[in-house]
Amino acid sequence: MSSAFTPTSPLRQRFRPLWWLAITFIAISFVTRVVLLIMSGNEVAHTPLNLLYAFGVGFGYDLITYIYVAWPLVLFLWLVPTRRATVSGLGQWLLWILALALVYALCLGVLYALYRAHIGMTWPLVVLFLLVLPIPGFAYVSRGGQWALYGLALVLLYGLLFVAASELVFWNEFSVRFNFIAVDYLVYTNEVIGNIRESYPIGRWLALLVVGALVVFAIGRRGLRARDDGSRLWQRGKIALLWLVLTVVSLAAVNGGMKDRTSNNYVNELAGNGIYQFFNAFRSSHLDYAKFYRTLPDDQAFRLVREGLKTPDATYLSDDPQDLTRAIRRVGPEQHLNVVLISVESLSGDYLGTFGSKENITPYLDSLVSQSLFFDNLYANGTRTVRGLEALSLSVPPTPGDSLLKEHNNENLFSLADIFNDRGYQSDFVYGGYGEFDNMNYFFGHNGYRTVDRRDIPKGATIHSENVWGVADEDLYTLALKQMDDAHAAGKPFFLHIMTTSNHRPYTFPAGRVSQANQTRPGAVAYTDWSIGDFIKRAREKSYFDDTVFVITADHCASSAGKTSVPVNRYHIPLWIYAPKHIKPQRVERLMGQVDIAPTLLGLLNFSYRSRFFGYDLFQLEPGRERAFPATYEKLGYLHNDVLTVLEPQRKLEQMKPDYATGDATPITPQDEGQIDQAIAYYQVASGLFRHGGLVRRPTDSTAVEPLPAAAASVPVPASSTAPATASSIGSVPAPTH
Repeated sequence: MSSAFTPTSPLRQRFRPLWWLAITFIAISFVTRVVLLIMSGNEVAHTPLNLLYAFGVGFGYDLITYIYVAWPLVLFLWLVPTRRATVSGLGQWLLWILALALVYALCLGVLYALYRAHIGMTWPLVVLFLLVLPIPGFAYVSRGGQWALYGLALVLLYGLLFVAASELVFWNEFSVRFNFIAVDYLVYTNEVIGNIRESYPIGRWLALLVVGALVVFAIGRRGLRARDDGSRLWQRGKIALLWLVLTVVSLAAVNGGMKDRTSNNYVNELAGNGIYQFFNAFRSSHLDYAKFYRTLPDDQAFRLVREGLKTPDATYLSDDPQDLTRAIRRVGPEQHLNVVLISVESLSGDYLGTFGSKENITPYLDSLVSQSLFFDNLYANGTRTVRGLEALSLSVPPTPGDSLLKEHNNENLFSLADIFNDRGYQSDFVYGGYGEFDNMNYFFGHNGYRTVDRRDIPKGATIHSENVWGVADEDLYTLALKQMDDAHAAGKPFFLHIMTTSNHRPYTFPAGRVSQANQTRPGAVAYTDWSIGDFIKRAREKSYFDDTVFVITADHCASSAGKTSVPVNRYHIPLWIYAPKHIKPQRVERLMGQVDIAPTLLGLLNFSYRSRFFGYDLFQLEPGRERAFPATYEKLGYLHNDVLTVLEPQRKLEQMKPDYATGDATPITPQDEGQIDQAIAYYQVASGLFRHGGLVRRPTDSTAVEPLPAAAASVPVPASSTAPATASSIGSVPAPTH
């Protein structure tokens, strides 16, 4: 083997283009890292230690990534015949195509078995197989072989530059390298490509990338000279085998979390490689909690959760230590009011004047604070819309990897809609775009909701504005009002969950609504605010308005970036519960998790029902037991008593005292083992129940629960659990103690 790599050896000649690709790739990665560092601004101090870590560790990840990136060229250099084509004639080409198709099918099967990756996620493999397809028709040392090598090199070069440019755009939006969001982009290409086209001058950028690729190619094309004095396929196969071994070893020995060793998350992200992080997120999209995270014995985990979910109004219905079913019993009759739950796209608490913003872009929502039951310290489950929808509909902590909205076997789960449906409500999920995105229509349609989306807008209806994500919010609310009118006309109370889209890039909205500029985030937030005010104004004209509760919150914040792995300030969202005839305006300062919204709403309606929710009715909870579950797709946070515990893959964890204003955090020493056990228990139990069917709705869940007798009202409850006034007691209940 050593003699095969003398300076003039055929193998050395044949595989010399790998050096060209290595130098080109490392240079592009270095420049990308420099630009991202500049874009990070003051978030990264330019100290020698930070720079050495970002670029030193980054170089290591670049080398690992190069092994993957080089595979198309390795296959080309291995398989292309040296002096004459090996495949010719229709029969041979058909056999070659069939062989490739079988290999492709095998790859799909392996990826599905390992990562449950369906064809919508693996379509880029088609590009690789298209590159391999013509290889046997060339002779490497011929003119055709040389031009084929040039062509492949140009394709790879353009692809690397395209990825680098995409990373800059992605960083500008999320302040991280490619992650699970980028993996989703593979599946929902229509919305993603449409969003990019509507947000950026994509044609000009693509043209500039072509020019850039040609310039770089012209400078380095001497490194792509096709020379081979007589290597054989089996000799070249040794190099391909070596490359395969390097690939397998790197997959087993290296993971995306190994770079996360500094206290500054921006530095950790800079130390990564976008392409590597993309594949790491792909591998992590279906994380098995029990396999990757710290665990407790199941009996201990369930015991902690059952103790944690106890409230004065709840009674466990089974002695089974792994059954969370509780009877929630309230005093007096239920109030079957209409409910409209609006989850607003990316409505960060930072945008509100109520929370200190000076931009004056939410005047209506700020004015609604004094007219509503308003919650000051609510924290979202995650950084994606699906996490918010999951928390609001299922009241569960986020499971690692994909949201339950996108998991397999997510049908017939115990949901908020089920509780309303048992009382004769019409439950709708209303979305202004196409509900196939993020699997929303499938999930809601199989979990108690009727799905209503862009297709249900009547033909000829006025559409004031639309983009790839959906119609303008005011047109979405027009669609929602129609569902409300229809349900009321049919004599049914209604529960609507409305998901907005206008506060999303490209931030377009109808002209003349607000003074802020179109296609800007402040303009989109201001329009979001205006459209909610317009919706409430139109709803006020309806006969059912006085008996309707409006619940307004966010799916998640507009930004998820911060110096820490889970910056809590990027999870702070508002919550209004507005029903002027039924709910007394108050401000509630207690900590609240997004999973608590559904149980708290049901408590305000005085519902008695069966529940397996992980959330609380906040007004039935003793002070000091509040908690929230801020998380990413793989870092699972548990916020309780001003301590943030973060569970991570490889059974790692962090525990810190968070700064709620800046998102920074100070590590806690020694760690609070009790809180660590609580965090583990909630996430382990939630994930395990879903995996084993424990979150599925049961026929007995519809069993009516008798309310407590009026005499029970004399039983003292904690002062902080005093509920706001409902229809049966308006004006008679003092404000909660905070």
